[in-house]
Amino acid sequence: MSLETMEPNPAWDEASYEDAIDTLEAHNDELVYKVWGGDWCKDCRKLLPDFGAALDAAEVPEDRIEEIAVDEDKQGPGVEEYGIEYIPTVVVLDDDGEEVTRFVEEEDQPPAIWLAQRLEDELA
Repeated sequence: MSLETMEPNPAWDEASYEDAIDTLEAHNDELVYKVWGGDWCKDCRKLLPDFGAALDAAEVPEDRIEEIAVDEDKQGPGVEEYGIEYIPTVVVLDDDGEEVTRFVEEEDQPPAIWLAQRLEDELA
């Protein structure tokens, strides 16, 4: 099931996030983004449309983005396996299925920026 909240925000300003987009684009064929969220969740509605726009701008292939909807009890596929407690949560995996980094709802930056900075550190 896909998340409506992952539809790219048409008002998102790509030019303001050039560094983050460059980083995401540099790895767009070697990472998988697993996104847990809920269209009912205000944090998801606030954060995920811009993240969807960033992934789109970075030309991350659709088959490398897995959108996982959870119910209001935060139950859904992979929740236990990946230890999902808060949404949105984005887990970034390499092609071997190893976790590279993750964004969890309470971070102090938007998902694209936060993840791009961690990816720079991990994959540099």
